[in-house]
Amino acid sequence: MSYTLTRLLADTPIDAAEERARKALADNGFGVLTEIDVAATMKKKLDKDMAGYKILGACNPNMAWQAIGMEPRVGAMLPCNVILRAVEGGTEVSAIDPVASMAAIPNDDLKSVATQVRDMLDKVVQAV
Repeated sequence: MSYTLTRLLADTPIDAAEERARKALADNGFGVLTEIDVAATMKKKLDKDMAGYKILGACNPNMAWQAIGMEPRVGAMLPCNVILRAVEGGTEVSAIDPVASMAAIPNDDLKSVATQVRDMLDKVVQAV
C-alpha cells in the first residue's frame, strides 16, 4: 500500500505548483494551517542546498472534527500534509493517504472518515 497520493506536474515550477495546490485545497474544503519551506530551512540550519521542497499542512475542519470526536489522539496525525517537490521535469505533488497513515488505529468508524478524506485529497492532487 502506498502512503501517498502522487502526481507529476510536468514542466511546472514549484511556485506555480504551490499556487495551484493552494487553490485545489481551498476548492475542496481544506485550509492550509502550516507551511514549511524545507529547502530554505535546510540551507539556514545546515548550510545544505537541496531542490525546492515545501510542505503544506492542510486541514478540512469538518473532517478533523469528526475524526477527533471518534479518536481524541488522532490529532497526532493531523494536519494532512501535502508536499511539493522540485524534480527533473517539473514538480511532484504528494498528499498523505489518511487510510494508510491511520491503519494502525483499531477504529472502524475512523477508517470510514479516513477513506472520505483520502477521496477528497485525491481530488485535490488530480486538480493541481
